[in-house]
Amino acid sequence: MFKKLIQHRFLFEELVKRDFKKKYKRTVLGMAWSILSPLLQLAVMTLVFTKFFGRNTPHYMIYIFCGNLVFSFFSDATKGGMSTIMGNAGIFTKVNVPKYLFLLSRNIQALINFCLILVVFFIFVAFDGLPFTWRFLCLLYPICCLILFNIGVGMILSALFVFFRDIQYLYDVFTMLLMYLSAIFYTIDRYSYNVQCAFLLNPMYLFIRYFRKIVIEATVPTIWFHLLMAADVVIALGAGCFMYKKYNTKFLYYV
Repeated sequence: MFKKLIQHRFLFEELVKRDFKKKYKRTVLGMAWSILSPLLQLAVMTLVFTKFFGRNTPHYMIYIFCGNLVFSFFSDATKGGMSTIMGNAGIFTKVNVPKYLFLLSRNIQALINFCLILVVFFIFVAFDGLPFTWRFLCLLYPICCLILFNIGVGMILSALFVFFRDIQYLYDVFTMLLMYLSAIFYTIDRYSYNVQCAFLLNPMYLFIRYFRKIVIEATVPTIWFHLLMAADVVIALGAGCFMYKKYNTKFLYYV
């Protein structure tokens, strides 16, 4: 994969530029929407849910920001990645290029947006009085895992979208359900131990929880927490690569 990526480096760079420009085409504020959009969502969620859920939650704004930051990255990368094969059919039907290049370029664009918001997130953390410690370096682990997880899920979705167009509507419902199950604006302390363990089956909750443990609680998650997160990444990436390898030749007949 890496050898082909280097071989088609020019095309990959052009795809990243195209996707980035396309997203903000004919917008007045342009790239500023990458920062304004999640901040507006954060403001609304903080105002709405503080009264109902955040009364006894320390640093509640950062608590919500962690969830919104991680989930927005996942949603942006996977929803955008879903249509990458269909959206670039005009290219790979004429030129023999690896189809995963289109998905990777879309993920790079989502990663750039994530990094911009991450800078704003750290500014909010400083204003909220939370200390910056060496543990913040551990955030590289969930970020790298999330990048690979997004790629894996994107590969699965983009392959399914070629054969089943209905997947885009089903995925909208799924992401909405997943958002409510990821404890973005509420805590799980009120639930029983078994229910709290069940939340760990949700990969998004793992990524969000990792951020909160480092930033708010200033503690590093346990080894098994790291292994559980890695297992989710291996499953998603493995399933995605399997689907691309199995249906690679069939894509041409359905686009």
